[in-house]
Amino acid sequence: MASRKKNKIMSTFHFQQFSVLQKNSGMKICTDAVLFGAMAPVHPGIQVLDIGTGTGVLALMAAQLGAANVTAVELTLEAFTEAKSNFNHSPWAGRLLAVHQDIQGFALTAGRQYDLIISNPPFFENHSKTVDALRNTARHTDQLPFTDLIGIVGQLLAPQGLFYLLIPEPAVCQFSALALGAGLQLNQQTDFRAYSNSKAKVSALIFSRSATAVTQSVLTIYDSRGIYSSTSAAYLKAFLLRFAQELLFSN
Repeated sequence: MASRKKNKIMSTFHFQQFSVLQKNSGMKICTDAVLFGAMAPVHPGIQVLDIGTGTGVLALMAAQLGAANVTAVELTLEAFTEAKSNFNHSPWAGRLLAVHQDIQGFALTAGRQYDLIISNPPFFENHSKTVDALRNTARHTDQLPFTDLIGIVGQLLAPQGLFYLLIPEPAVCQFSALALGAGLQLNQQTDFRAYSNSKAKVSALIFSRSATAVTQSVLTIYDSRGIYSSTSAAYLKAFLLRFAQELLFSN
């Protein structure tokens, strides 16, 4: 009984304003993804598309940041089911729509464009796979090659819209070159590193159809083990439960 209760607790990640059930999704909540979501360039009232929503955490964060509507597309039934449940139990159920479909098929019938497209896509190519089929789908590019993703974004992004995604830092040059060929310009690159002496592993990128000088920066997530840097804390303080608890205890 105690073991089952512990597993239930671990399968749900609690934020300040919403919770994320993640028992069956291929990819679980991680710091990089949450920080990526907290930094999303969401302006109140915009229309957002989340490609490969997984548990729906990025869509939920976009809704908290003020998006008018968020359409979240997910390929796997298990993740879609959890995302839909997470949306329905959130304060923004009326602004969140989960769609169970591959993004290629969705793009054929979407009939509209979006102000912001966000994605934390599968990004491993030619890597060994695990026995977990859901995790393989969430992590590998088989179902969504970079060229497909870029083509779909080019179709669904509004003329003045932004494309925001998280990919491994070594893949930035390859992806940016492919995007440029499709008319999408890299405007901003933020590399995430765990500590000040760590090498950056992933990068948050912003693309648009406008050519501007690329703004590059490095964000250090932790000052020391378990202690967020002031920069990452500034982004995360509106989302992570620990910051609400710290504020409560400080008062």
